Amino acid sequence: MNSKRLVTAVAAGAAVAMALSACGGTSSNGGDGGTTTPAFNAALTTTFNPSDKKGGIIKIANAGTWDSLDPGETYYSYAWNFLRLYGRSLLMFKPAPGGASNELVPDLAESLGVSGDEGKTWTYKLRAGVKYEDGTPVTSKDVKHAVLRSTDKETFPNGPAYFEGYLNLPEGYQGPYKTKDMDTNSAIETPDDRTIVFHLKKPFGGFDYFAHLPQTVPVPEAKDTGAKYREHVISTGPYKFQDNEIDKSFKLVRNDQWDPATDPNRRALPDGYEVTMNVNADDIDNRLISGDLHVDITGTGVQPASLPRVLGDPALKASADNPTSARLWYTSINPTVAPLDNIECRKAIEYAADRTGYQTAYGGVFSGGDIATTLLPPQIPGAQKFDLYPAGPDNKGDIAKAKEALAACGKPDGFETNIAYRAERPKEKATAESLQAALGRVGIKLTLKGFPQGDYFAQFAGNPPYVKANNLGLATNGWGADWNDGFGFLSQIVDSRVIRETGGSSNTSVRIPEVDKMLDDAIAETDKAKREAMWGAIDKRVMEEAVILPGVHAKSLLLRGKGLTNVFVSDAYNMYDYLALGLA
Repeated sequence: MNSKRLVTAVAAGAAVAMALSACGGTSSNGGDGGTTTPAFNAALTTTFNPSDKKGGIIKIANAGTWDSLDPGETYYSYAWNFLRLYGRSLLMFKPAPGGASNELVPDLAESLGVSGDEGKTWTYKLRAGVKYEDGTPVTSKDVKHAVLRSTDKETFPNGPAYFEGYLNLPEGYQGPYKTKDMDTNSAIETPDDRTIVFHLKKPFGGFDYFAHLPQTVPVPEAKDTGAKYREHVISTGPYKFQDNEIDKSFKLVRNDQWDPATDPNRRALPDGYEVTMNVNADDIDNRLISGDLHVDITGTGVQPASLPRVLGDPALKASADNPTSARLWYTSINPTVAPLDNIECRKAIEYAADRTGYQTAYGGVFSGGDIATTLLPPQIPGAQKFDLYPAGPDNKGDIAKAKEALAACGKPDGFETNIAYRAERPKEKATAESLQAALGRVGIKLTLKGFPQGDYFAQFAGNPPYVKANNLGLATNGWGADWNDGFGFLSQIVDSRVIRETGGSSNTSVRIPEVDKMLDDAIAETDKAKREAMWGAIDKRVMEEAVILPGVHAKSLLLRGKGLTNVFVSDAYNMYDYLALGLA
């Protein structure tokens, strides 16, 4: 998930964290009932301030904008987390603290998928009695339509590309708008209104992970307005849109057609949610501290400017949590932009980068994370430790090696290129500035280019023609696992087949046919130990091509908004679980 899916997702200044965790406490009311005692990391593995109280409006801010509120084309982790308030996918991650959140449980479906044809067929039966906000019943045909529309990446440039890659779609299929009358039963059948059967091109034992994607949230074909559907998504969850000013603000209110008898996962405690976008990131921190705001929706933690204040004030520190996550903050090195089409020029960037500067840009060892030399975070089974481009004993870069690489690529005096970052994210701007200074030491001149978060991948850093035409040699990026295994982490950022010329891909720089084959081989491997070792080999093969500069394996310092109840960190989303929250 983009920092997604972000971002589906789903890393540690040990000395500092250990010292601070000594301040933490857990249960004041015992057992697994959570805690009401404010303490550092109180919501890390248990529920802070548990309550059944209903009512109130939760106030939320976003430093940028959503990529899309449409379930069919969103790929930020925070968007997937929040979307569950108004949309129900076939399955979902369990709303529970810590590692328990990695368990898939039925949502719109009655049970997990039933496999057939040696893993090429997957069947789900929908719960009875689920309705849309207008009172019409949800059917399996609505789920089929939702999945098929999401494969139209010209209309919906954001979102994962699993379904179009794995479903046995008919040749020439371009989605329900362009090829409306094409028979798609080879890919998805709906034998009755509550049964949906998926047919794959090849076996995949982890298809339940696909079934949890927001792309399975049903969309009624009669009310599907294509690209405009984001303006009013028809709710199947406990909340519906009262109003929606795209890229500015929206409000959710209770959906009176939601029946809790059909939904064992949602408690729907607040009366509604008020969301404001394009709020300065530092202002968000200040408003959380003052109590004017309950949630910083992106879930990436406080900004570096607020870090000393939070850690230096015992009361503020007691309202903070410091989760690790299966997330990598990194920079894409685009081989389609000259002279980075030469591997030696890419290696020069790897060697010249100041890794401590990257870490500092994200808040240091405590709120930034551990310096990364690989893609896979240590939580992902199969992750290996290696460093192909040592940055010297102080981790500030190997200038001599960088100059050797520049000479080998025919640019001994360096070269010029641009670096993209999300304009609303101070940490990404600080990263770009750090790289600008570090690479400048060897003659590589970077010009900073800030782009809006909502369209960052669809129009700019994830749009190959734009990248090439505008000399975006580097692009800051971030990735959290769609689910916590090698495939869930790697597939959407290293498989060249997910790159779309129309934009919207999370993979902006990895174009290695050998890696594509390695992914296919790993998926087909049934031996767990062998398969996990293959993920590590893919990581190393990508790094050999120097098309990604790893930054930090992430940690974040999250603030619990004043008055919130049922607060806990979800490992599945690498942030607080937004489905459970209430107000005291």
